[in-house]
Amino acid sequence: MYALADCNNFYASCERVFNPTLNGKPIVVLSNNDGCVIARSNEAKAVGIKMGDPAFQIERLIRTHNVQVFSSNFMLYGDMSRRVMNILASYTPSHEIYSIDECFLDLSGMRVDLREYGLKMRRQVGRWTGIPLSVGIAPTKALAKVANRIAKKYPELQGVHVIDSEEKRVKALKWLPIEDVWGIGRRYARKLRAMGVNTAYDFTLLPESLVRSVMTVVGGNLQRDLLGIPTLEMEIAEKKQSIATTRSFDRDYNRLEELHERIATFVMTSAEKLRQQQSMCRRMVVFIETNRFNDKEEFYANSVLLKLPFPTSSSLELVRFAIEGLKSIYREHKHYKRAGVILLDLVDANAYQPSLFFNSDPKHKKLMETIDNLNRKHGKTMVRLASQDELTHKMRRLHLSRAYTSSFNELIEIHL
Repeated sequence: MYALADCNNFYASCERVFNPTLNGKPIVVLSNNDGCVIARSNEAKAVGIKMGDPAFQIERLIRTHNVQVFSSNFMLYGDMSRRVMNILASYTPSHEIYSIDECFLDLSGMRVDLREYGLKMRRQVGRWTGIPLSVGIAPTKALAKVANRIAKKYPELQGVHVIDSEEKRVKALKWLPIEDVWGIGRRYARKLRAMGVNTAYDFTLLPESLVRSVMTVVGGNLQRDLLGIPTLEMEIAEKKQSIATTRSFDRDYNRLEELHERIATFVMTSAEKLRQQQSMCRRMVVFIETNRFNDKEEFYANSVLLKLPFPTSSSLELVRFAIEGLKSIYREHKHYKRAGVILLDLVDANAYQPSLFFNSDPKHKKLMETIDNLNRKHGKTMVRLASQDELTHKMRRLHLSRAYTSSFNELIEIHL
């Protein structure tokens, strides 16, 4: 059996944890630069706000229904996600973090009352983090997804639903519209609807050869999973083959010093992720772009691929190489709107054989470990380069809440 644990309206729920006065009120969270809606509470859905709605187009709805608006606070959401996932990991020897707010748990061989186990999971996450959780349990991952949707839909289930019989499986699949099946997007849903397939159950009745011809082997695997035949296996997290940090700016930058600071900050962020997976990089891309929507200035974009003299995960060395690259592509009298850093050609830091001639400074390894430990304990920017800004994200975020869990300066204050 598999369980899918899914945090309800995760971003909105994170905001409510630290501001209980928001309970019961409509909440939306906006994308980078406060562009469009990327998360909604149930109350916001009820007043007609849709995912992807541009913020400027729903201003009237926001005023009319007193919708609480928040800029995306990914530092807070990421830390809350980590706390939830650590709790869920204690319920099984094998789990797969599927997204920032979803986790599959392999419950195979566990002799427990599955419904009670799901309720216990839900209660602990709620008590320890304040985040509401829904749990779907079923013989396969795809059916666990279906069970989770049912757990969310019907309050009388108390956030947990178990599909543990053929009768429950068929009933659940007949209830689920085809476009809501995990892995079936709009394009496939339109094709299937045209073939008379309206529900997940209809999909399971199709000949497997037809499903594979329309949706390739991926569709065939999904169909088998929905039939209750475990086909989609738990995925073990693999090391990334590249690591990128790219951002659009809150305003146009025209001085090299400003871009220097941004690139240094992006490198520090990427290098920390590099060390987390115990890798080193041998190549790096640095790119900059002007504002393509500025009619008064010709658009300029350029990038440079840097082949490093030796593999490294040292932030100090990577920043030095990146700034050299930046200087080679920077042009004066331009107004830059976006920039980024991409670390490529990654190698295992534990398996790398040092060269006889050129190597990363061995003193940097201990220094980076110390910096990473301090930043983990006291906030991501506790220790940073002099050329680095405290903010990785320099975007328009007019409705940003506190960091709460990752910065001593933004902890909740209690006045007695």
